[in-house]
Amino acid sequence: MTLFDAELATRLTRYAALDSQSDAASPTGPSTQIQWQILRLLADELTQIGAAEVQVTEYGTVLATIPATAEGPTIGFLAHVDTAPQFNATGVKPRTIERYNGGDITFPDAPGLVLSPAEFPYLATKQGHTLITASGTTLLGADDKAGVAIIMTAARHLLENPGIPHGPIRIAFTPDEEIGRGVDKRLPKDLAADFAYTFDGGAVGEVEYESFSADGAVVTVKGVSIHPGTAMGRMVNAITLASKIIAALPHSTMTPETTAGRDGFIHATDMTGGASEMKMHFILRDFERDGLARKGEILRQVCAALQATEPRADITCTITPQYRNMR
Repeated sequence: MTLFDAELATRLTRYAALDSQSDAASPTGPSTQIQWQILRLLADELTQIGAAEVQVTEYGTVLATIPATAEGPTIGFLAHVDTAPQFNATGVKPRTIERYNGGDITFPDAPGLVLSPAEFPYLATKQGHTLITASGTTLLGADDKAGVAIIMTAARHLLENPGIPHGPIRIAFTPDEEIGRGVDKRLPKDLAADFAYTFDGGAVGEVEYESFSADGAVVTVKGVSIHPGTAMGRMVNAITLASKIIAALPHSTMTPETTAGRDGFIHATDMTGGASEMKMHFILRDFERDGLARKGEILRQVCAALQATEPRADITCTITPQYRNMR
């Protein structure tokens, strides 16, 4: 392992241990206070390694500059600090597996959990590599703290080696990517880059120039709650209606598990509530805006059709834009 690799691994394990989940239910920006903590930490570290123009904006983005050592365009490097809210990411205990042997990976805090190359063939290509995983009960948070660690390690390396020729480099660490609202409308101007790259996912050596367009949807079903002993002809069970919405959606052709390539989907991410009221969250994805709009219309039509069959219920469908294909 090179010194660069060692620093990269150290940074990733240190950043991953910090709780920084976003929260779609929060109206603030960033959506959680814990994101401010890691943002300020990164700003302090950038100052310590000698970056210029370091600031934390009022909309929760760290900006900094690596001064040019040669003529060239201004390039931006970005990564997001938040981790997905769908699974526990508090109390992360990163673990390092040196010279991975190519076999099954087990987890100290979840004995029944196995990560196997038989199920994930890509893992088999990493034999002999150093791997970093969580301990089994949390996300690791490598999405996107791996990107943060890469940028920070590269920044330190470039600042300590001014003989490497490059134009101005602008750095941005953003919040709330996982809930689709991390890039503030002021960021492009404040970043002031001619070109920019986000370090987030993808295979080694792969550059992605487009993404899904994304909307989020919340469907609320309010039923009529009656004591079950006197419910005949009176109760309207919100759980039953919510189940009908899921069943009516095109789940054999338009879900993540049935689509690939440039196919879009409607993905139910979670359902909460009870017989009196249910709330369902969806993410809608498509590479084209027309396709995204059609998926939103499908969801609305399903809700409207069910509402027509049961006027005693109150069914609402609210669709919120998240981001658009960067192409």
